[in-house]
Amino acid sequence: MFAHPTIHFKRVFTVLLLVLIPLTSNSALAASAQEINIRVDATLQQFRANVMGGDTFLKSAKGVLVFPDVIKAGVGIGGEYGEGALRINGQTRDFYSTAAASIGFQLGAQSKSIVLVFMSNEALQDFRNNRGWKAGVDGSVALIEWSAARDINTLDIKDPIVGFVFNNKGLMYNLTLEGSKFTKISR
Repeated sequence: MFAHPTIHFKRVFTVLLLVLIPLTSNSALAASAQEINIRVDATLQQFRANVMGGDTFLKSAKGVLVFPDVIKAGVGIGGEYGEGALRINGQTRDFYSTAAASIGFQLGAQSKSIVLVFMSNEALQDFRNNRGWKAGVDGSVALIEWSAARDINTLDIKDPIVGFVFNNKGLMYNLTLEGSKFTKISR
């Protein structure tokens, strides 16, 4: 026998709540400043290993915002959440969270890392002065794609903010950060 549609909806809704509530609760996923910084260091090491010329590229940045673990989960409706640090001249200046919601075919969970590189002082200041900066609204982020054999420093990058998204297998392509909100948090 098939379950009544209302019962099916309740089950889906319950599963969705169990998946999304931890993603939207700062206290459920809150990491200490030390934990975030350790993860940021590891993510930057991975970035340098995966991006030819990455170390030199990062040295030319005015600031680097790193989210080591952005967790995305959903059942039809999804959400993602992560915490990270903004580094200027190699020093952590502020901590941020990122969050986004999505609707569409999706089932399951995944983890990714995000590195946003601020190439101009103006873009960095605009970001820091905004209480809830939203990609695609308050500024655009150019996601860079290139072959693994190409040095990032050979690209003529004129965008003020450059984004990289990767997982434990390397750089991820065909992704967007549109609609992702970045909010300063205290740690």
